[in-house]
Amino acid sequence: MATTFAHNDDSVVVVIGSGAGGGTLSHDLTRRGINVVCLEAGPRLEANTFVNDYNTMFMRLSWLDKRIGEGELLAGLPAWICKVVGGTSVHWNAVALRFRSQDFRTKTLFGNIEGANLADWPISYAELDPYYAMAERRMGVTGINGNPPMPQNNAGLVMEHGARKLGFKKVGASRMAINSKNRDGRPACKQIGFCDTGCVIGAKWSTLYVDVPKAEKTGHFELRPECMALKLNHDATGRVVSVTYVDKDKKIHEQKCRAVAVAGNAIETPRLLLNSASSMFPNGMANSSGQVGKNYMTHVSAGIYAFMPGEVYGDRGTQMNGIISDMEANNEKRGFVGGYHLERLPVFGFPWFPSFLKPGAWGQEYAGWVEQYRNAVNMWVCGEDLPQQANGVTLHATEKDQHDMPVPVVRYNSHANDKAMQQHAIKTGTDVWNAAGAKKVFERGPWPASHNMGTARMSAKAADGVVNKYGRAHDIPNLFISDGSQFTTSSANNPTLTIVALAIRQAEHIAGLMSRKEL
Repeated sequence: MATTFAHNDDSVVVVIGSGAGGGTLSHDLTRRGINVVCLEAGPRLEANTFVNDYNTMFMRLSWLDKRIGEGELLAGLPAWICKVVGGTSVHWNAVALRFRSQDFRTKTLFGNIEGANLADWPISYAELDPYYAMAERRMGVTGINGNPPMPQNNAGLVMEHGARKLGFKKVGASRMAINSKNRDGRPACKQIGFCDTGCVIGAKWSTLYVDVPKAEKTGHFELRPECMALKLNHDATGRVVSVTYVDKDKKIHEQKCRAVAVAGNAIETPRLLLNSASSMFPNGMANSSGQVGKNYMTHVSAGIYAFMPGEVYGDRGTQMNGIISDMEANNEKRGFVGGYHLERLPVFGFPWFPSFLKPGAWGQEYAGWVEQYRNAVNMWVCGEDLPQQANGVTLHATEKDQHDMPVPVVRYNSHANDKAMQQHAIKTGTDVWNAAGAKKVFERGPWPASHNMGTARMSAKAADGVVNKYGRAHDIPNLFISDGSQFTTSSANNPTLTIVALAIRQAEHIAGLMSRKEL
């Protein structure tokens, strides 16, 4: 029988969002006997709803509620995240890389850069190291802990061949949070492909397959899918006392709570905080610093497609298993600070392929490109994006969504450093494909952001950010941020493993506060 909690039960922790942060946090709290109500805006998809079709699963997984993109972002789809139980951990391609030691102290390393809002994290790599290890064991990351590396697909081998011809050394299989052998009650990867449409067999780690079911088995967890959080409510002391949300039948509810952890991604998290403004918090909750919604980061990105002389079948096999990491270290002689990776990326299916190559193209040349789909390969630039005060999330002054909640406006423009890095990376990727024998290379993107970070960042001082080193709000002692919003900098590495490690650490901290009756 499913566990349920009353709306007036103020002993529960409310977790908003069930993705990499919220799902992991929920699991770890419930393992410690703490009661959790998890509000998830999207539905819970069953195994038979996953199909190997990009268009179909894009519509089933994606957060398509209206957003307004400004600056360099797409106007109607500025970010690609998921609105389902499991969040974007259902969609991700499972590249599981740790941030490096220097990623936590970029202000110290880079100094003052005009236009950037750099800060050091209030946490060090050494502090996070044991939690990275816990996350890697839980997620079954390949290449460590007795989990064999995942074999590269043809496109990955082609990329490695080109890179090694150019003299690159840090090349090969990525660390992936996909089972390379049967483990944790889930099968090994069968190299089906279509990883980012939702793994049809459950080999890929996702909170949908792993943490949510395990939390439910504890008897301390209630998942409420299709329940959208609208506002946080507080008492006269400023502590959060309840969450107002709307269910799938458009009924409004108020869930009492002992504490709240917001894990709605770097757009929905600040949106909720800003929408919770009151006379005590006129600029939104946890926003005395004015940093809620600021410092939005997406990673410096671009796509580099190519046609090879022979058939590659780039959508087959593990989608993103292949990486070139020689450029990840900082080297200011290149004309920018920070570094980047080149990562294998799927071709994204025949229906989307033509629009990626050249939107609006038509005629004989275009038809010839389409006929070479089997020969197509793709790689993606993942580079360190500098935080900027002007990049971020605000609430639209007049436009409301279906729940009468202000539509988020997401603004992003590249820093000059980002642009220099992007052009360097595109040239490097082009050189790699050409070295591998490419017949034609295409530069595309960037696309809607799927690595969304910042907007409620960690800081040592309350004046500089939103939360402390544990993701606890500086202003409100029983409010926590549990997703990529708390990132102070972006690194050149994919963010999910760090989100999970921080959530494991945060759960330990919350449990300690509760046991000492400090929360």
